[in-house]
Amino acid sequence: MSFEGIHNAYFLGIGGIGMSALARWFNHEGMAVSGYDRTPSPLTDQLITEGMTVNFVDEVDAIPESIKSNPTQSLIIWTPAMPADSPQLNYFRDQNFQLKKRSEILGMVTSTFYTIAVAGTHGKTTTSSLLAHLLKAAGKPVAAFLGGITQNYQSNLILGDKNSKEPTLVVVEADEFDRSFLRLHPNEAIVTSADPDHLDIYGDESSILQGFSEFLKLIDKKGKLYIQQNAALKLEEIGMPKVKTKTYGLGSAAISAQNIQAKRGSFIFDYVTEKQTIRQLKLFVPGFHNVENAIGAIAVALDHQLTEDQIRKGLASFKGVKRRFEIHVNTEKMVFIDDYAHHPEEIRASLSSVRAMFPMKKITVIFQPHLFTRTRDFAVGFSESLSLADEVILLDIYPARELPIPGVESAMLLNDISTTKKSLVKKEELFNYLETTSLEVLVTLGAGDIDRLVPTLAEWTRERAKRLAL
Repeated sequence: MSFEGIHNAYFLGIGGIGMSALARWFNHEGMAVSGYDRTPSPLTDQLITEGMTVNFVDEVDAIPESIKSNPTQSLIIWTPAMPADSPQLNYFRDQNFQLKKRSEILGMVTSTFYTIAVAGTHGKTTTSSLLAHLLKAAGKPVAAFLGGITQNYQSNLILGDKNSKEPTLVVVEADEFDRSFLRLHPNEAIVTSADPDHLDIYGDESSILQGFSEFLKLIDKKGKLYIQQNAALKLEEIGMPKVKTKTYGLGSAAISAQNIQAKRGSFIFDYVTEKQTIRQLKLFVPGFHNVENAIGAIAVALDHQLTEDQIRKGLASFKGVKRRFEIHVNTEKMVFIDDYAHHPEEIRASLSSVRAMFPMKKITVIFQPHLFTRTRDFAVGFSESLSLADEVILLDIYPARELPIPGVESAMLLNDISTTKKSLVKKEELFNYLETTSLEVLVTLGAGDIDRLVPTLAEWTRERAKRLAL
C-alpha cells in the first residue's frame, strides 16, 4: 500500500516510544493524527500540545467520528502491546479498516530513503541517537526514528531538511521485539549486541540469533555492517551474510576504544583503527557501554565523510537520551543516576560503570523487574548483576502486557543476590525506607513505571544532600 488517499492516522498505543515517533512524522506530513493510550504521560501531553488528539478509554465511543466515518481514508497503526480483547482494536478489525503494525509502517516510511538501521538487544537507542546527532551537528540532512527522547532535541523524532540538496539519511532504531526489524530495508546497519531477550517471543537464544541473522540478510548487498565483537562471534556460528563487515568493541576489534578513563561525569577515550586514531575524545554520557556505543556510531559517521573535528565536537555536545545513564544529581555528598537497564547484561554494564566512576562510594540500587517472563528466564543473571551494588532494593515486577505467572515475583531474586544488604520494598513505602538507610550513590534501574518516581527522587536526593552538607 501507499499513503496516497490517506488523510487520518489513528494509533493504538500512541504513547509508546516507537509509536509516538511515527505519530509525530505523520503529523509533520500534514495528516490528522489521533490515538488511544492506556494512561496519560508526559509524552502524550507533548503529543496533544503538538496538535494530536489522544483518548485514554479503550472504548469504541472514544474513537473520533472522523475516523469511524472514513474507513477508506483512515490508517490504523497498532502495537503488539495492545491486549487481544481491546474493544477499539477489535472494532477496527470487524469494520475492515486498514490495520498495520508499527513495524510495517516504519518499513514503508523509510523504504524510499538511504537507511542506517541500528539493532541490538541493548545499546541501540543511545547508538542511533548519537549517530543521528553526529550527522545533524555536522550539517548532514538526517531524519531519525528513535526509541528514546534525546536530550539535545527533546524528541524521539529528528526531521531532515527538505531544502537540502543532499539526499536525506535516515537513522532508524531496528527493534527485535516481535521480529519488527525484519520489516526494514537497511542500506547499512549497526548491531550493538545479540544477547538472549524476549524469550516470550523467540523461545530460546538460538531463535533470537536466527532472527538477527535474518535481519542481516536484509542489508543492501552494497552496504556495510558494523557489529559489536561479541555479537559477531555469536552470529558467525550460524552464518554471517555476505556483506562488508567491520567489528567494534572495547577489546581487540577492528574498531576499538583504548585508553579509557572514567571521570565523575564523563568518559575519555581514543578511537583506534588500523588506519586512524582520534585521541582524547570526551563523552559526557558516562559508561563503558556508552563508549562502546559511541565507537560504533563514530565509525559510521566517519564513513559518511565527517571530519575528526566534527566527530570531536559532536561527541562533546551530545547530551544523551532520557533514562539512559542519566545523572540527575552529582554532588560530593550525593549522586543520583537513573537508567533504563532491564536485562542482566545492561545492569552489569551500568553498575560496572558506576563503580568505575565512584570507586570509593557506597552504591545503592533500586531495581524494578520488567515482565514476569523476563524475570523468570533471567533470574540468576539478574541476581548476579545486581550483586555489583552494595545495597539492593527490589520493587515488585512491572507486568506491562503480561498476566502474573504463579511463583514468579521479585522475591525470587533475593536469595542469589550476594550483597549483604538487600530488601523487597513496596513503591509506596520506598521513601520511608530510604530515610532509614545510608546513601552515597543512588541508582534506579528498570523499564517499567519506575520512571514516574525519578523526578521526586531527584528532588529528594538534592534536599538530602543539602541536609548532609549542613
